[in-house]
Amino acid sequence: MYTLRGHHLFCLLGYRGMGYSKEYVENMTALHETLRDNPKTMINIVNGPDYLCEKYPKSAEYHCQNDDIYKRDTAILEKIGLTTGQVLRWEDIESHIRNYIVPADIQIVCETCSWRSYGVCEEGIKAIKEGKGLRKIN
Repeated sequence: MYTLRGHHLFCLLGYRGMGYSKEYVENMTALHETLRDNPKTMINIVNGPDYLCEKYPKSAEYHCQNDDIYKRDTAILEKIGLTTGQVLRWEDIESHIRNYIVPADIQIVCETCSWRSYGVCEEGIKAIKEGKGLRKIN
């Protein structure tokens, strides 16, 4: 079972192998591949730092506990109808995304995200809505 916070549910949709450091990328790639290959993997939705935050580089400004990040977590969970403390399969999270999100929602709930300008999250949501699941990382 993995712990994930609200906004990382969306980050995984758009993930394309970019990240804050080599260690962070390796960790996120491994999780992304696990969820893609095993959508029944259990996820515990947490409020605050999660499995991915564990590998955030110590040399960078740690933003995992910034108020803005908590607000983004809350907005995303509210939008997809989930709450902290829930434990569910990744495929169930994808189902919530499919039912409650459209690609344009990224522009609103992820307004302050530095990765938003790449447009990959919208592509990830589109793939989920089409029933394709997480895309392979090139």
